Amino acid sequence: MSEIPIAGRRSSGPAFFSFAFRPFFFCGALFAGLAIPAWAASFTGILVVDAPGFDPMRWHVHEMLFGFLGAIIGGFLLTAIPNWTGRLPVSGRPLAGLLALWLLGRIGAVLQATGAIGPEIGIVLALLYWIALSGSAFREIIAGNNKRNLPVVAMIAAFGLADVVSFLPDWTATDPMLGARLAIALATTLISLIGGRIIPSFTRNWLAKEKGEPFPAPFGPIDKLAVAATLVAMLAWAVWPDQTWAGVLLLIAGVIQVIRLTRWQGQRTFREPLVIILHLGYLWLILGLLALATSALAPEFVTTAIALHALTAGAVGTMTLAVMTRASLGHTGRALTADFGTKAIYALVTLGAALRVAAGWLPTDYPATVGLAGLIWAGAFLLFAAKYGPYLFSRRA
Repeated sequence: MSEIPIAGRRSSGPAFFSFAFRPFFFCGALFAGLAIPAWAASFTGILVVDAPGFDPMRWHVHEMLFGFLGAIIGGFLLTAIPNWTGRLPVSGRPLAGLLALWLLGRIGAVLQATGAIGPEIGIVLALLYWIALSGSAFREIIAGNNKRNLPVVAMIAAFGLADVVSFLPDWTATDPMLGARLAIALATTLISLIGGRIIPSFTRNWLAKEKGEPFPAPFGPIDKLAVAATLVAMLAWAVWPDQTWAGVLLLIAGVIQVIRLTRWQGQRTFREPLVIILHLGYLWLILGLLALATSALAPEFVTTAIALHALTAGAVGTMTLAVMTRASLGHTGRALTADFGTKAIYALVTLGAALRVAAGWLPTDYPATVGLAGLIWAGAFLLFAAKYGPYLFSRRA
């Protein structure tokens, strides 16, 4: 997502609802920063919820994929679309309505988890946001005659379908983790797709100002192959996670992604944290793909949990914060530089993800290590909310 020239597009209402990145980045970060400590307290036994049928693992997985990530996706998509179409952004009351639907979904998840409402109501509350977000994005894309970006909207709608699948175990014998695996597959592919646009672009812009050539390789066949291979491999794993051939596909996708990343000149951007963090986030994606392949082909070396947290805590966590910080600075008229606070955000999310991935290998108490990793990771998002919140609630600098 490039920095959109906002001049002339200001809403007459509160600044917070002038662009989607403002409410969704803030609320998504705050939610992640609070939900993970709650999960960590439950995982370590500090917090016990006395509710029949409460499954803290299911709540944790669902809310991080469809709650936290759902907010960040909404903020990114609705902020990027005006740049794609030249149309005015979704703002004001319609944007506030979308945020309300997202919040309603989070409330519904808690109520369902604690048995206050049934899954029939829970699924409706969860889907309202995805339907509204997909419909709004589709309308803007069509009105702006920007059909080339319809696949991105289709992937957002697919998140809604994955959310539906996550509720099916309440009524059928569906694999309880199928919906989560589909969401992880979609998130991985979305990072591959969007990352392939923004990482080379932002890297080239910085190199043009600082160091000059060589620049990142232009989008070409290897990029198309990387996205396609990742989509096919991740969907194969999502549906058939125990099949060896799915692991082979993941290995192939990971190798292609390695080749792709080496073409983006990331090794020349260490002096600019706002750029190198994007390359680091993409590296997490590659590590996740290769780890997931190993968990399928040689599970005695890498567990599925390790691989999945490389993709989620690592790739998703790092890439979301990389985009959130850069977009929040650029869209609020601030300099695209990483100060101490922003560097601390990057350090915390990296340390938290690394500790979570390594937890199973360390000679420490596993629940305590996982809990500590979660707190560190959540700290990155709480720090984002604290530092960037004033930017998101105010007009441009």
